[in-house]
Amino acid sequence: MPDTGKIEKVSIVISKGSLEGIYPGLIMANGARAEGMEANLFFTFFGLDAIHRQRHEHIKLATVGNPGLHLATWAGGLPGVSSVMTQYMSHRMEKLDIPSIPEFVEMIADTGAGLYACKASVDLFELSKDDFVDQVKDIITVGEFYDLAAGGQIIFT
Repeated sequence: MPDTGKIEKVSIVISKGSLEGIYPGLIMANGARAEGMEANLFFTFFGLDAIHRQRHEHIKLATVGNPGLHLATWAGGLPGVSSVMTQYMSHRMEKLDIPSIPEFVEMIADTGAGLYACKASVDLFELSKDDFVDQVKDIITVGEFYDLAAGGQIIFT
């Protein structure tokens, strides 16, 4: 098969557990699937929160040390600022019809994308498959992730 230069497969690593750490990977995976590409998501470290049954509905915007918040950055460490900014961003995303993280995860899995938890992180945090949403296909090692990613692009968000 000739190389057309077109990306046919992406494997996306999600390692952060904040709104701005999770959404880029979900948006990229959704876009890949919409373009007919194979997509796999590998959740590691705090990115596991996006697929954790008890946490995926409570993801917040990181306000401390987030230069993208501009004027709000100086107040980021004050009590309640993270919650207020999270509500603000959630409202803005809702107006744009961007699904919540649980809805997005389900929607992406329904398109055939593979969702995987990192075994090293799962072991580190003493979790098990039962701690994750049903859409998670498996808990895999980094080596297994590389096998899935072979022949495609790896994107780290």
